[in-house]
Amino acid sequence: MAVQTSLFMTLGFRCAARCVWFHPTSLLQVHNLIRTNERKLSNFKPSSKRSSADFNSFALRSHTCGELRSAHVGLKVTLCGWIQYQRHNLFVVLRDFHGLTQVVLSEKEGSEDLKKILLETPVESVVRVTGTVIRRPTGQENPEMPSGEIEVLVKDAVVLNTCQKLPFEIKEFVKKSEALRMQYRYLDLRNFQMQYNLRLRSQVVMKMREYLCNIHGFVDVETPTLFKRTPGGAKEFVVPSREPGKFYSLPQSPQQFKQLLMIGGIDRYFQVARCYRDEGSKPDRQPEFTQIDIEMSFVNQAGIQALIEGLIQYSWPEEKGSIVTPFPSMTYAEAMATYGTDKPDARFGMQIVDVSEVFKNTSLPFVQEALNNPNGFVRVICVPEGAKFLRRKDLDALEELAEKQFNQEITLAVLRPDGTWKSSLGKFLSDELRVNVCTKAKANAGDVLVFASGEHKKVCSVLGKLRLECASMLEEKGVILRDPSLYKFLWVVDFPLFLPKEENPEEMESAHHPFTAPRPEDAELVYTHPEKVRSQHYDLVLNGSEIGGGSIRIHNSDLQRYVIEKVLKEDVGLLSHLLDALNSGAPPHGGIALGLDRYISLLVGAQSIRDVIAFPKSFRGRDLMSGSPDWVSSDDLKPYHVQVSWPADSQSEIPDEENLQC
Repeated sequence: MAVQTSLFMTLGFRCAARCVWFHPTSLLQVHNLIRTNERKLSNFKPSSKRSSADFNSFALRSHTCGELRSAHVGLKVTLCGWIQYQRHNLFVVLRDFHGLTQVVLSEKEGSEDLKKILLETPVESVVRVTGTVIRRPTGQENPEMPSGEIEVLVKDAVVLNTCQKLPFEIKEFVKKSEALRMQYRYLDLRNFQMQYNLRLRSQVVMKMREYLCNIHGFVDVETPTLFKRTPGGAKEFVVPSREPGKFYSLPQSPQQFKQLLMIGGIDRYFQVARCYRDEGSKPDRQPEFTQIDIEMSFVNQAGIQALIEGLIQYSWPEEKGSIVTPFPSMTYAEAMATYGTDKPDARFGMQIVDVSEVFKNTSLPFVQEALNNPNGFVRVICVPEGAKFLRRKDLDALEELAEKQFNQEITLAVLRPDGTWKSSLGKFLSDELRVNVCTKAKANAGDVLVFASGEHKKVCSVLGKLRLECASMLEEKGVILRDPSLYKFLWVVDFPLFLPKEENPEEMESAHHPFTAPRPEDAELVYTHPEKVRSQHYDLVLNGSEIGGGSIRIHNSDLQRYVIEKVLKEDVGLLSHLLDALNSGAPPHGGIALGLDRYISLLVGAQSIRDVIAFPKSFRGRDLMSGSPDWVSSDDLKPYHVQVSWPADSQSEIPDEENLQC
């Protein structure tokens, strides 16, 4: 989990008389968490398979603030960093990206100038100190601090830059709103957690490059950012051009370009790609994001999956333990039926169980109504020890969630220790039927059963949502179900190729994008029953989050044209260049894109992907630090033949052209 704790206890300051260390028990948890975080940085290595990086090359320092140990005692060193703490007119703690080092001032006469420099300069000022590494007095070492056996006796100090009063302290225990953190992102980046997140991200990306380019012969190719509108998919950002009425679009992904590279004979393409989607105010999304983009020629689905498993295993951080390949796989139909979602969190149970057969002979009207429908089912999830942890208000909240989000009624049953059920179903079910349900659902006394009946997809979706909600409720009460240190990878395959449009179910849209190939055995159904076609698409899921998706592509021009024009009813003119290319000897090809931001956020346990991006946008897509997006004057818009049409309710926000600064 992201650490929000105090550095104060990690330092273990001594009093002016150089007495014993103190660690108030009220801050013990804070202390333990932050020491872990500092150790992460102090022990950070770019790769165990290569020699450690030289962090001090070309710099004004001899060592970082995180690397000095007892082996350096007697060595003259130069450190550069920020003043973290000043204490007792004697101690200064310096901080840099690598860790902390305690600096001690001599108590002898003649050190007044050094004291003035280091003790009167504001905290967070940047200094350079030179001195000798000495061992801390016996009994006064701090074993919880990586550099806690030593300190540096200062001989010389220079203030490189002073710091004004800051909007918040650069200390982990100081609570800051996310808006404030983003407004002063350059300050927020100084904390250990952000430093760790970004350095781990860099390490993972470099290992991925090494694996793809050096070991497997991929070519790193940059593709254009200014492109044209792509039919289907997410909404795109548009960029005006100097040609009247013509606009560029920022690409959702390099999808078309990487296919064109395969047609061009590149064979194996890779890119750390910037992508753009205008998705509005969706939670935990970014209008610009990064993906590891991959495409290969002459490959099948199994080949892509094996490549990605090897890529993740090769770049996996050692501190996260080991992972086992190959990753398990399940079909889209299995995922929906078992977990109620196409991105299952397999770290815990509570799987959906079909009990239709058990209920088929009951006289319950709502059950029979569901089962008389050819696509109707009765399904249940079992919440272990739910009777112990879930209160009446929790059960009411589950019913309310199902009603509000899915317009679906659910039925709850609390299994008492004596075998009876506390449920509206109890009086309608025989003892034998209750036993059969419990056997099927693997339920025991003290558990809670959550039933839903109706159309298959709706029932599975509501139970899948309730499964996650129950897990959250139990975890709030101290039951650990989703271990953050456990990483469960899962492939989901055999997605439908097309889905009915929500606004018009008579029309079809691509389940993912229009370039995905059908499974070979379903190819003829594209022309007769497109709603039944399974695709050669595959998603990689980690702990309930989709971190990657890809497919084998359509490499036949006629099939691609038919899909776009006849099935999706899109303008083929938008893709004439791709259709021409596919008709020019296109090899079979496929690929995948890994969402780097989401993947790294799961690795570091961040609450939001914004915590693994150096300069993210806000929930509403704004850069709170620079104030973008910003006004542009009408004069600046003229070359692009663009005028702003102001909504009637936005008159108060219209800028004064005379005072507008561009």
